[in-house]
Amino acid sequence: MIASGGLSLYRRVTGLVAAVMAVTGIGLGVVAASYARGAADDAYDRLMVAAALQIAESVYTQDGRLLADPPFSAFETLALAPDDRVFYAVAGPDGAVLTGYDDLPGAVRVDPAGAGSAVGNGTFRGVPVRVAAARRYIPDAATPGWVRVALAQTNEARGALARDLTVKALALLAVMMLLGFLAALVAVRLALAPLARVERTMCERDPKDLAPLAIETPREIGALVGAINGFTTRLSRHQAVLQRFVAEASHQIRTPLAALSSQVEMLAWSETGTGPEAEERRARLTRIRARTRELARLTNQLLDHAMVSHRIESVPFSPVDLSELGRQVLRDAASSAVGSLSAPPDLDLAFEGPEAPVMVLGDAISLREALGNLVGNALKHGARARLEIAVRDLGGVGEIAVIDDGPGIPPEDRERVTRPFEGGPGRGERGEGAQKGAGLGLSIASDVVAAHGGRLAFVTLADGRFAVTLTIPAAAAPARAA
Repeated sequence: MIASGGLSLYRRVTGLVAAVMAVTGIGLGVVAASYARGAADDAYDRLMVAAALQIAESVYTQDGRLLADPPFSAFETLALAPDDRVFYAVAGPDGAVLTGYDDLPGAVRVDPAGAGSAVGNGTFRGVPVRVAAARRYIPDAATPGWVRVALAQTNEARGALARDLTVKALALLAVMMLLGFLAALVAVRLALAPLARVERTMCERDPKDLAPLAIETPREIGALVGAINGFTTRLSRHQAVLQRFVAEASHQIRTPLAALSSQVEMLAWSETGTGPEAEERRARLTRIRARTRELARLTNQLLDHAMVSHRIESVPFSPVDLSELGRQVLRDAASSAVGSLSAPPDLDLAFEGPEAPVMVLGDAISLREALGNLVGNALKHGARARLEIAVRDLGGVGEIAVIDDGPGIPPEDRERVTRPFEGGPGRGERGEGAQKGAGLGLSIASDVVAAHGGRLAFVTLADGRFAVTLTIPAAAAPARAA
């Protein structure tokens, strides 16, 4: 299983959208502040220019002298900014101030070209001011020329207006950005919905179902679904090839082994001679027979292991009765124990379980193979006089145990013997020429029970007997190992 690390695709996309909108919001905020300042300046500049032009129009001549009488209305409009101070000056063609502040014309450097007006920024008596200037040509004065009007106003009102416009613009912008972000979240969620649908379909599907996905998706996700379908198709084809190989190998290998075992048995039975040489031949035939049986057992276990590995990955689970399974395996054990070199003589086989079925969810063939391997191990390594299969219903969990009166497996070796090709010391084999087993029986049982979401355990009972138990969930779907 691929571990999921980092942020989800949804969070990555929404994070990117949030970052883009944040940068955009900052940029729009700067633009809004600049626009608000410009709008405030423009509004107050119009009032100042109008007042300056009125003052310029109030200049007149009397007896050749220039006089100025600024109208009250010119300053009335500027009174809309009660916190601001207003300064003005009217200078004649010779630069002499006719009325107003004598030092204003020299302090500000705003001068319109021709008969018109101009605005700009300046500083008067240490205070930042906005300046509006106007000019008017007086032809009938003693000295004809341009009369200059300078009107200055502090910036408190226009600054307050700019701030108010900025705050309102930013508030509106924030609301729009929030609504846009929420809309983007919904849009991203809807855009990713097909991926979620594919994920949901995959999660709800049986792990053994390798059929192609039949799901309608947008064109952009169609390639992903196509890749998944292509992979499952190849995997299904490879599993089919593996299944055919196991079946063919089982037939091709087991058939000559069975023939070889039969030939060895016939040769051993036909040996009726006497004397030291005949005894030596019989001893060799006995060893050959034991090795042949061991080879057949190893081959069968290897093929069974391959078969079980394939089935637990590809065969759907169905209800299985543990009681019936235990009885079948016990009948098979009784048949195989007759004449077996590994089974003790006069072995007592017993079954203990409820009359009612103990149902679990699993693969009957794999469970039977696992239980058969446990019984085979007990016959070969443990049971001296009695072997028992016990089934119990533990409420939501079914348990089946193989119990023998042998020495058991030492606690320090119990974890190791469930690994492939690991033999268990202390449970020696019986019979002539006996050798250490392949070590696959417990490994097969452990793999099968793990695939069923169950557990394999070794237990030494109070009466000294040794038990290997398999516990399997009765109803829940099996937990598959990653």
